[in-house]
Amino acid sequence: MRKILFASSEVTPLMKTGGLADVSASLPIALHEQAQDVRVVMPAYRKTLQRVGDYKKVATIKVNAHYAPVHILETVLPDSDVICWLIDSPDHFDRDAGPYGDENGHDWADNAARFALFCRAVVAIAQDQAGLDWQPDLVHCNDWQTGLVPALLSFQQQRPATIFTIHNLAYQGLFSRDVFDILDLPDALWRMEGIEFYGLMSFMKGGLAYADHVTTVSPTYAEEICEYEFGYGLEGLLQWLADEGKLTGIVNGIDTKVWDPATDPAIEKNYSAATIRFKAANKQALQQYFGLPDSPKTLMMGLVSRLVAQKGVDLSIQAIDRLMSENADIQLVCLGSGEAGLEQELRVLRARYPDRVGLQFGYDENLAHQIEAGVDVFLMPSRFEPCGLNQLYSLRYGTLPVVRNTGGLADTVIDATEDNRKNNTATGFIFSTATSDALVEKLYDVIALYEHPRLWRRMILTAMLQDVSWAKSASRYLDLYKQLTA
Repeated sequence: MRKILFASSEVTPLMKTGGLADVSASLPIALHEQAQDVRVVMPAYRKTLQRVGDYKKVATIKVNAHYAPVHILETVLPDSDVICWLIDSPDHFDRDAGPYGDENGHDWADNAARFALFCRAVVAIAQDQAGLDWQPDLVHCNDWQTGLVPALLSFQQQRPATIFTIHNLAYQGLFSRDVFDILDLPDALWRMEGIEFYGLMSFMKGGLAYADHVTTVSPTYAEEICEYEFGYGLEGLLQWLADEGKLTGIVNGIDTKVWDPATDPAIEKNYSAATIRFKAANKQALQQYFGLPDSPKTLMMGLVSRLVAQKGVDLSIQAIDRLMSENADIQLVCLGSGEAGLEQELRVLRARYPDRVGLQFGYDENLAHQIEAGVDVFLMPSRFEPCGLNQLYSLRYGTLPVVRNTGGLADTVIDATEDNRKNNTATGFIFSTATSDALVEKLYDVIALYEHPRLWRRMILTAMLQDVSWAKSASRYLDLYKQLTA
């Protein structure tokens, strides 16, 4: 049994803005189920304390560059026995709105100070200097908000091993030299081999340059980030890590208890691979919810996403508009929020086809489950996608994903070529070029296959029988932990 400290800026359901939160809950639980002593640590945001219910103060620490004491609160992850420590510094985390920005979507001006404090608290726990009488064998850090942890631990003679996982390289935590000075960080970090990045400070680079091993969330994304297009200026360092055997891609899993159509309390009617016929009741309920015609034979497409260019939402809008203008028998339901321009384009699409497009802005966890259960196909034409979780939810629910050939989408979906369908391995539809024309061409293939119910049903069965749990991936992480702590 190994002692693992899992550090993350968000953990569902205590705080969530994206897939990082899902991974940060389900992977520690999967490791715990494999008999590991894993503890999660995250900031004590105001909304987190409101959601967590019971907690107790277990320690108080003093953190460099901050005058007030910082409290460590203890609770457990919901529906588990996994201990979760909350770093309670009201000056930094007791705020309305999101973990990284205000209600208008603007980043908090002091994000560098907020997450530097969080990293210093994690280091105190990692070095058994927080009065918790527990020291990990390994610290598992996630994304830029934890990038200073490996960097600061590198100054310690006796320290745990460190892993740093990239969930999305596009967000690097970049700040000015003045901010670096204000944070009172060691001068030795400010160098090209350290966290200096073209005259700025990069939290992300701290994780990459100082961790004992770097992982990312799919094998294909691990290759893509070593190239100029996806490397965001860090491709040279990442290629060096790959050459040294210090960069590994491990596909995410999902919590198959939360995402299970056979038991999901959010959906209209439960179903399984043995009772696929009950899926139709969820489609009917979804059509009613969005005020669309009750039409069992119409191909219904779903989109649950942050409405940003990365996710290819503009490609989906253009493709659906064209198909509907050509009178294809399709419907679209969409849940999400994001860029104002894309939200407006979706409003225009709904106004143009009010009886074929359903739209809800914001995020609603129950509705997300209902869309996964009710639609026939799930649109995910991302320009890049480190791993992606919605295509895994879709497979679990027998909803066939339409994805672009990138990152984790390429690693988890098997295209419905004739050969793949004949040998019962096809689980979805893949196109390559990030254009609406390429997506339209693929969607015509989808529509053609949907007109053959037996072939479609066989693909649904194949999709639902895929193992999308954390078991295999957690075992791969455990193998890495063993190597690093041997």
